[in-house]
Amino acid sequence: MEMVRCMLSHSTLPDFLWGEALKTDAYILNHVPSKSIPKTPYELLTGKTPTLKHFRIWGCKAEVRPYDPEVKKFDPKTISSYFVGYSIGSRGCRFYCPNHTTRIIESDHVIYFKEGSSGDVSMQPRTVEFRVEHVDVPLPFAPAMESVPSTLIQNDAVEPMVDTDVDHGVGEDVPNPDIIEREPRRSGRISTSTQSTKFRDYVVYLQEHEFNSVESTDPVSFHEATFNSDHFHWMAAIEDELASMKKNGVWDLVDLPVGCKTIGCKWVFKTKCNANEEVERYKARLVAKGYNEREDIDFKETFSPVCTKDSFRVVMALVTHFDLELHQMDVKTAFLNGDLFEDVYMDQLDGFVESGKRHMVCKLRKSIYGLKQASRQWYLKFDNVVTSLDFKENVVDQCIYLKASGRKFIILVLYVDDILLASNDVDFLCDTKQMLTTHFDMKDLGNASFVLGIEIHRDRTREILGLSQKGYIERVLDRFNMKSYKPCTTPMQKGEKLSKSQCPKDDDETAKMDKVPFASVVGSLMYAQVCTRPDIAFVVNVLGRYLSNPGLPHWQAAKQVMRYLQGTKDYMLTFRRSDCLELTGYSDSDYGGCPDDFKSTSGCIFMLAERAVS
Repeated sequence: MEMVRCMLSHSTLPDFLWGEALKTDAYILNHVPSKSIPKTPYELLTGKTPTLKHFRIWGCKAEVRPYDPEVKKFDPKTISSYFVGYSIGSRGCRFYCPNHTTRIIESDHVIYFKEGSSGDVSMQPRTVEFRVEHVDVPLPFAPAMESVPSTLIQNDAVEPMVDTDVDHGVGEDVPNPDIIEREPRRSGRISTSTQSTKFRDYVVYLQEHEFNSVESTDPVSFHEATFNSDHFHWMAAIEDELASMKKNGVWDLVDLPVGCKTIGCKWVFKTKCNANEEVERYKARLVAKGYNEREDIDFKETFSPVCTKDSFRVVMALVTHFDLELHQMDVKTAFLNGDLFEDVYMDQLDGFVESGKRHMVCKLRKSIYGLKQASRQWYLKFDNVVTSLDFKENVVDQCIYLKASGRKFIILVLYVDDILLASNDVDFLCDTKQMLTTHFDMKDLGNASFVLGIEIHRDRTREILGLSQKGYIERVLDRFNMKSYKPCTTPMQKGEKLSKSQCPKDDDETAKMDKVPFASVVGSLMYAQVCTRPDIAFVVNVLGRYLSNPGLPHWQAAKQVMRYLQGTKDYMLTFRRSDCLELTGYSDSDYGGCPDDFKSTSGCIFMLAERAVS
């Protein structure tokens, strides 16, 4: 408290900022050594030596440039503020802005004034009186951090809440409560959130192409799977999953060490369908409850790359131009191949607890599905294997690999557990498949025809390859009840200008728009635009500007895009053999076309062999 008293006394800032001063005090103590231990708490936690170059005098004056997309050209770019602390999780700092609508802002775009000038020079430092109260605060037991001072603050992971409410349908301009949007099955946990529908729309569909328009009857628990009408299929899927885990040596049964915590697990069941909505197989997956993992203790890095859609289209253009063989493979239980370097303990499986070992837990040796680091560990393992097989990683896209031997070559495209192989030699392709099969449990799908929700139509006699999302578009239209609407010929009306002036202006309009799944529609359209439909790129970009507060005209414009897709769902992004394999780019821009801030909108397209790839 002496440090906090000194900070407030030396500065000219108001007393209610004592909390910011206290957090800064803890931050400083975590970065400096003490008499009790030879190292700083920061170094004990991270293993890195802290730097003090970014330290500033608390309360010093600064000019900050906050992020504001609505700022005009002649508006002031900075605001006067006072430094009050350091950001957690970013490189910026916290500033107190007495004349700004947001009193406390975080930014790394700042200019500090002379260190000696703290606050307003017209104000004199004053004495701050404190009432000291001794309060006993129980601290959580953390044996792994016993040697770290109590000033080191650790945040436990919080279990995420997922809303189970269902958005209303899109059949009318004014939402009809009798029509509802069909959504993927979500978690059964009940959220206490009272947010409106437009904010609940921000549900991330990581595998948007896997949405099934048919009512899902997949079980949500092991108990439900045992009494399901297809329980024989589900039990076979469970046995197949357990066999894969046993083969990969995923865990060992051990006694839980003192002071360590376990994470839970659950079964996830999914009916996999093909492009024609026919049941292909029943899939059971054991998933760890990774949301209980703690950063720097249970995991460190989580990022895992996947190939971009631009790279995918470039490979398709090369396949068509050189008439390459194009095959597809799938890695069974891909994440179970990743090696786990942290000590993570998991509860035994529901329904499969070994007799006489009920008190024991599973010490994970492999990165099981659900762990935050699972996808990264799988990518690292796959990268090590393919590079040892003489594949060279692309310098631009880390998930594109090339291997050459004389005149023969093969291109490998990785998207999580889906693999595309393109080669000019069939024998070379088969040898590569055999090498991959020796390292991973693979499923050979033959000639590529359906990947990432994209249908691949190829006519080698006419030297044509087409990419279609007809099935995905039909599912989107069915999901938002737009299949019966009359198609239109353009995605946007000629001369139409969407602006913020069309946003709701009163509570009644806002209440009506709260029932509209605007953000879900835009997100679904965006996946089609990114993959195979560049013709709707502009209108989707414009609609995305109003996700936070859409109005009725914005909603009508989104429905017109879906009507346009209804009439053009058979369109394909087509690649043909060309006499000139040349990369050409085109760009254009309007002049201050945005009615809100008069900024210009630019666009570009790149073509390889006269076909769009980016």
